[in-house]
Amino acid sequence: MIDKSLFLADEAVADVHDGATLMIGGFGPAGQPYALLDALVRRHPRNLTLISNNAGNAEAGLAKLLKSGCVRKMICSFPRQSDSWVFDDLYRRGEVELELVPQGNLVARIQAGGSGLGAIYTPTGYGTELAAGKETREFEGRQYVLELPLKADFALIKAEQGDRWGNLVYRKAARNFNPIMAMAARCTIAEVSQRAALGELDPEAVVTPGIFVQRVVCSPDVNSALTA
Repeated sequence: MIDKSLFLADEAVADVHDGATLMIGGFGPAGQPYALLDALVRRHPRNLTLISNNAGNAEAGLAKLLKSGCVRKMICSFPRQSDSWVFDDLYRRGEVELELVPQGNLVARIQAGGSGLGAIYTPTGYGTELAAGKETREFEGRQYVLELPLKADFALIKAEQGDRWGNLVYRKAARNFNPIMAMAARCTIAEVSQRAALGELDPEAVVTPGIFVQRVVCSPDVNSALTA
């Protein structure tokens, strides 16, 4: 019997090791797996590389993980905003590295990682510092930059519902990066707000099939006001 359900978030992240690369779902607070991130703070692995759209909000979730000293490097699109003071402070003090990736390139590189592609060419970033040291090539009179796929040891994602096989349904804008990250990691850990019985989910509503998910933890969404 296939059952990927776990009862504790701490159990789900127990094997996240020092030096691991993690993809963290979410567009700001929306779709961010807060319970899994809190469990990761308690586990306290070191020298992590995080791949996410943002670099944390206020001092919860991703920002809390950064503040705990677990993170060596951030790969993201939006490291600075009005409530991202934790990352800003760490970066200014030289305590965390940053690889800045345009948002479209971030999506495309994660998709490439999940699709098994070796590399992609994109026009975004050509002629800027973001293309420094990278291979470029002309296609039909336009210049493109070679970008490598992004993959991770673990993806920590958030869904609205999930069954014991790992089939996932998302809530509105909270869907964002979560589905493509589930495809690009060796081990995907899904935090769900509601546990669904097998066969209860409408197959047409399932965005992430269970083949891409290894663990499912149910944690009622205490941040529902932030994740619409």
